Amino acid sequence: MQRILTIILLLLTLTAVGVLGFRITEQWDWMDCLYYTVETVTTVGHEIPPLSYEGKLFLIFYLVTCLGIFTYSAFHLGQWVVSAELRSFWEKRRMQKKIDQLDRHYIVCGAGRMGRTICRNLADQRQPFVVIDVEEERVRSMCSRHDWPYVIGDATDDSVLQQAAIERAKSLATVLPTDADNIYVCLTARLLAPGLQIVVRASDEKAAVKMEQAGANRVVSPYRQGALKIARFMVSPNVEDFLEIAGTRGQDLELADIQVSDDSPYVGKQLTETDLRDMGVMIIGIRRANGDRLMPPPGSAVIETGDCLFAFGSAQSVNEMIGSMRN
Repeated sequence: MQRILTIILLLLTLTAVGVLGFRITEQWDWMDCLYYTVETVTTVGHEIPPLSYEGKLFLIFYLVTCLGIFTYSAFHLGQWVVSAELRSFWEKRRMQKKIDQLDRHYIVCGAGRMGRTICRNLADQRQPFVVIDVEEERVRSMCSRHDWPYVIGDATDDSVLQQAAIERAKSLATVLPTDADNIYVCLTARLLAPGLQIVVRASDEKAAVKMEQAGANRVVSPYRQGALKIARFMVSPNVEDFLEIAGTRGQDLELADIQVSDDSPYVGKQLTETDLRDMGVMIIGIRRANGDRLMPPPGSAVIETGDCLFAFGSAQSVNEMIGSMRN
């Protein structure tokens, strides 16, 4: 930008010098001076009225100066354009390589206030994710300083979702400004990845129904959820305080659902035989693959392949459990 401002300033100065030069040497009207200056600078080729001896000397000096300044400006302007294009090209290439290495990641469509909050939460939990937003400056300013992978484009476009590796993604959240865009993203994502977990923001109940019909697994209404939270604060403030133990002391509590794969070290073990309690994790519920639920599960409950474990504990303990389940 500094280079562009310098070039603009040089061109304005060159124009001012030409106007003053013709005014002093030829005593022309100011408008005529400006007209012939612009005509000379742009080299359009129209004939200039006969000049005095001083005017000819000035015009020779002026033409040589114009040639030098235009050569300088063209060189630096071209260098700036090429450099910006190259930076953009290599940045997109680097981001795409980073995305190509992701698997079972999360996709966040929208880099607004809700999108930023979701990304910060995923980053705090060290979960891989990709951000999609059509506003280039906004998404770059948000993601570059954290080195978060991103895709610049319209999330309703199939090719943009494919750039974010939607076929390998675990879940997608769409928090775009309008319900229409969120519904379209939901529908597109469901067609591209039938097994994808999709979470959508809705502004009202009517939109929520349409989003569920479009294939959303979960629909969240910020106003409704916020109102329910306020009501819980009013009725059960101590419970809410317990669930939100001050994060500044590193005591954040977390409730997570963990899918048990066939290679998990916990398959075939009773809850009392695992080291989960020693890790600081409490299993408060189990949902079997057939839909049966154990709430709360007895200590003799055997963990089976396909179970969904609902684990409660500190964020660190829960993350350690998730890591051990993958080993």
